[in-house]
Amino acid sequence: MELKRVVVTGLGAVTPLGNSAEETWKNMVNGVSGAGPITHFDASLFKTHFACEVKDFNAADYIDRKEARKMDLYTQFAIASAKMAVEDSGMNIETVDKNRIGVVLGVGIGGINTFEEEVSGYALTGKELGPKFSPFFIPKMIADIASGHISIMYGFHGPNYTTTSACASSTNALADAFNLIRLGKANAIVTGGSEAGIWPTGVGGFNAMKALSTRNDDPTRASRPFSASRDGFVIAEGAGCIILEELEHAKARGAKIYAEMVGAGMSADAHHITASHPEGLGAKLVMQNALEDAEMKPEDIDYINVHGTSTPVGDISEARAIKAVFGEHAYKLNISSTKSMTGHMLGAAGAVEALACIMAVKEDIVPPTINHDEEDKDEEIDYNLNFTFNKAQERPVRAALSNTFGFGGHNACVIFKKYAE
Repeated sequence: MELKRVVVTGLGAVTPLGNSAEETWKNMVNGVSGAGPITHFDASLFKTHFACEVKDFNAADYIDRKEARKMDLYTQFAIASAKMAVEDSGMNIETVDKNRIGVVLGVGIGGINTFEEEVSGYALTGKELGPKFSPFFIPKMIADIASGHISIMYGFHGPNYTTTSACASSTNALADAFNLIRLGKANAIVTGGSEAGIWPTGVGGFNAMKALSTRNDDPTRASRPFSASRDGFVIAEGAGCIILEELEHAKARGAKIYAEMVGAGMSADAHHITASHPEGLGAKLVMQNALEDAEMKPEDIDYINVHGTSTPVGDISEARAIKAVFGEHAYKLNISSTKSMTGHMLGAAGAVEALACIMAVKEDIVPPTINHDEEDKDEEIDYNLNFTFNKAQERPVRAALSNTFGFGGHNACVIFKKYAE
């Protein structure tokens, strides 16, 4: 069968860089860090005292207050970003065929704060007074509930589910949404991801793994991918939503088109539960799979938004993988890690980094990898590669590729290119 073409018609975001896609992109281009002291709880006894939190978010701007109380923060973020994306798409909710519109979101953890609060309450009083759990405990906590809320809110009866593959979750969601549309299973899908893990259990758990940066004296410069002094990722929260739509459906309603999604790849490292393969074998395979799916050559890609978490092993293996896949063209690419600014948004990372790729293609601007000092070089990394250090670069971006790699060895990659008739 002939596969249908899939385009991007709407964007929405709630991130540490801004409470809209526009503000997030502007601050990415300007190299703004979203890091600062943790305010969600007292982190003074933890090894890490900072994170990339969403600022000035008011759920009541998007959700009825009574309903918002029944939702974990990650669901509130998801609904807010979805509302912005649907509005941005210009879709007329009253006239579209709702049986042909779906919601596919990625979530790494889900309602960890809700789980923490309910279990803590039981631990403190349950044995003496008996269990007193909220009737909303389970519906607030489960990882699939955000996509359910969005479908209920709009009456979308199309495919509806959640993908969970750790940090690759929302890239897997994008890949699934893309495939559903091009196979003719839906006209449009609200896709992306959400996460809100900046709570004691999240920070404490990642601290115990020695995965987080402990640069408490300089949080805005703590996320420093591809620098020798990197010491772990900066945990972040937020959501990103993208409206993927079948091309003819979008054209028929006169939709604006940001870019075309043309390929998706998936692979597994099959190596270690948390560490990436040192030679980047899974990373190589996932990029090759995405290029093959898009029917593109390595030379067709101008920008790679890397996973680039600022961890000692991961940054090295990803750089090696890029050289292996792209050969000499690797030195003509722009590469950047927007996690240097947003922090690591876990299950939401892929969605927001896909948004960065879409805007790079649309605007011909590559956002930077901030926080690199010229003398801070790792002998295992080839600095002849263009990591777009510290300052955005204007250049033609015909196509952009986004990598995400999750604990468990889950790898996912998506490709966007300029839309042309």
